[in-house]
Amino acid sequence: MKIILTGEVAGLGTAGDVVEVKDGYARNYLLPRGAAIRWTKGGQKDVEQIRRGRKIREIATIEQANDVKSQIEGVTVRLKVRAGTGGRLFGSVTPADIVSAVKTAGGPDVDKRRIELTTPIKSLGTHRISVRLHPEVVANVGVHVESAK
Repeated sequence: MKIILTGEVAGLGTAGDVVEVKDGYARNYLLPRGAAIRWTKGGQKDVEQIRRGRKIREIATIEQANDVKSQIEGVTVRLKVRAGTGGRLFGSVTPADIVSAVKTAGGPDVDKRRIELTTPIKSLGTHRISVRLHPEVVANVGVHVESAK
């Protein structure tokens, strides 16, 4: 099945790419999650719009990505959240929370879709977060999650 990606899918492509995938993968995974739309002749206009939006948000060169990486890694990120006894959080820390904490700490603007959380953050302490700035550049950030009491 031919689809248009609306977001970045690891191992498949980025937003605006037209790719051919197996029918089951598209129907059961990509389409329900909103990561893709079906390709049609009229959908080609959507591809251009998605690519324009991606171009505005993306970091174009490796040099830019390395500059942003050094800025992010040079910032101490602290998040104050509500926690219960034993250090368990009420809910979890989201990528949007991390982006706002980086901005508050004096770091650069980062798209929340660039933050890669392998496991949800549901406890107090220091956690390592990866930020994929460019296909070849990944910044590692330490996020200190503290109780808001």
